[in-house]
Amino acid sequence: MSENVVHLHKPTDPPTDGMAPTVLTVVPDPSPAPPVPLWVRSGRAVRTAVRHETTRATVRAVARHSLYTFNGGRIVARRTWDGRTGARYERMIRAAEAAGNLEAAQEWEERLTRFRAARHHRRMDLLHSPVDAAKSVAVGAGMSVGALVALGVVMAISTGEVRDVVTPLSATIDFIALLIRIVQIVWGPALTIGPFLALLALWSVGRKQHAAPAWALPANVRSGEGEPITPSIVVKALRDLGVPALARAIKEMGDAGASMLGPIRIAGCGVEVDVTLPSGVATNEVQQRRRKLAENLTRHEHEVFITIPQAARTVRLWVADSGALDEPIGPSPLVTDETMTANYKTGKAPWGQDLRGDAAAISLYQRHLLVTGLSNQGKTAALRALALWLALDRSVQFWIADLKGIGDWAMFDGIAQVLIEGPSDDHVIQATEMVEDAVEEMNRRIEERRRDPSIVFEPLIVVVDEAQLAFMCPVVGDDKRPYGGSKATSRYFMAVRKVHNQGRAVDVLMWQGTQDPTDQNLPKLVREGAHTRASLVLGTESQARMALGDKAVDGGAAPHLLRQGLDKGTLVVASDGITIPAGQASITVRTHFIDDEPAAEIADRAKALRDGLTTLRVVDQGEERDALADVAAVLGDAPRLRTNEVLKRLHALDSSVYGDQWTNDRLKRLLEEHGEEPKKSNGVMVVHRDHVLRALAHRDTEGSASTTD
Repeated sequence: MSENVVHLHKPTDPPTDGMAPTVLTVVPDPSPAPPVPLWVRSGRAVRTAVRHETTRATVRAVARHSLYTFNGGRIVARRTWDGRTGARYERMIRAAEAAGNLEAAQEWEERLTRFRAARHHRRMDLLHSPVDAAKSVAVGAGMSVGALVALGVVMAISTGEVRDVVTPLSATIDFIALLIRIVQIVWGPALTIGPFLALLALWSVGRKQHAAPAWALPANVRSGEGEPITPSIVVKALRDLGVPALARAIKEMGDAGASMLGPIRIAGCGVEVDVTLPSGVATNEVQQRRRKLAENLTRHEHEVFITIPQAARTVRLWVADSGALDEPIGPSPLVTDETMTANYKTGKAPWGQDLRGDAAAISLYQRHLLVTGLSNQGKTAALRALALWLALDRSVQFWIADLKGIGDWAMFDGIAQVLIEGPSDDHVIQATEMVEDAVEEMNRRIEERRRDPSIVFEPLIVVVDEAQLAFMCPVVGDDKRPYGGSKATSRYFMAVRKVHNQGRAVDVLMWQGTQDPTDQNLPKLVREGAHTRASLVLGTESQARMALGDKAVDGGAAPHLLRQGLDKGTLVVASDGITIPAGQASITVRTHFIDDEPAAEIADRAKALRDGLTTLRVVDQGEERDALADVAAVLGDAPRLRTNEVLKRLHALDSSVYGDQWTNDRLKRLLEEHGEEPKKSNGVMVVHRDHVLRALAHRDTEGSASTTD
């Protein structure tokens, strides 16, 4: 018989076998969230209503129109006070004294004296005016009654009725009674409506003057887009410029701060105004704050230009209309007018437009030229546009070295007597020899001029584009003289200096285009030898001084403040060959862009004037070309180039060899023959410089081995 064991303690471990009972867990419902207090909900509703844009717009509108009325009353009261007292003259005197203009202060003081004398005379006349007025009323009434009675007598004689004598007098009395009755009827409503009309007039005055805080003004006024430039805006912008002496002087002038300003004149796509600065404020203090001044005038920095005219203590502000400078200018007259001709001596090349929108034309007669700027900003296009115009004068000769070598000057084949195209050291050597030949030509002309002072020579224009490659060339010749550099032993440097020194007298002129100027790639003596200096956008003020000179930059020239990429083709020019406003040292020109196809058409017109001139190319046309070496040469320092760009440069190097028969497939076969081939980069077929150099090295190694065998 088995015994049942009864456990008095409940086991703490639940059973683990399949017979274990199912345990249900009952989770109680969460307790309801406490209700949001009424004051919290009310606060949220009020906050939402207050922050709503409709509420803000309503508050701004109420504040704006209320302040229009209030401040309009202040303006009218001020005008009335100025008209009745000498306050206006006193303000003008203080303004002239603050500006240091004692002559103007004395003139305003004389005007104040005359005003006070006239006012005193009027007040003295008031002492006698009651008696005079009474006499005038009595005499006038008597004459009026007499005239009416006389008229009545005439009527009585005419009609034979004696009572007609008083008819005109009676009619006049009735008319006066009617006027009194009309006034009695209108007087009540006029008293009611009159104050509202007065408030409406005050509101209109305040609205025209924008007499309200900026936060209360409409959005289009607050943004300032398209806001016209007025004297008050200019004065406020100058006051807030951050020049303490200027701010104090304007504050002392009161509302007469506009006395510093000359007339605001429309100038092209903007306005121009001369500002005479008060004593103690230098012109460069305003120039150095161009960005702040532009923003104070609700303009971008590139839309405000500050120059220094001849008048002492004066700055000239040119302020563009908003967005006007971002609009393109029209095509060049060279493109639109196929009948245009050129004259080297008396003509001017159509280069573009100035900021006023007027045509900017430049004389090239006996002027050396330098165009510089950062890369890919339109330097070659600006230089080429001048050469294309001058090519229409058949007497002008061109010697051209394009050290970029990608065909920018290819259309001058048939115009230029010498055309060098390529970026390699060999091309730099040939460009240097070309300039040295120009020196010899110059010396020959000087000798002929000594023998015959009346002799006239055909102009010779020596163009070197990308001249920085010539100055930086490391090659040393057999005579131990370097081609590049800026020392007296440098061949290119010394040749350019000689042309600058004496070439102008015999019409041998040097045109150079260079990029990113430094003392190394554009020596001081060379840049200062150019009569016409023009600069596109530059990186720093020191580069601007290199490009244009200290005088131009101190006078307001600022190519370093142009926008890279956005102001392509915009040049700051310092030259006596272009019309510059009186007192300024430079002018900003937006040049016409002439693309390759229109340039070729203009060149064709020039070629038709030259009777089949034969251009001497860099390479003898009968010379056998080393295609692989030429590919390496056109690549230059570029790590890789697209195949179509390589083909374009090869064609520019020698069009007779690398003509239409040279295609992407032929270029590919050339590289494959030497164990290399073009490869794709970002989906575009390119040629790598390292691959070409490796193929050249492999070919030279194989050639040496076969020679040894």
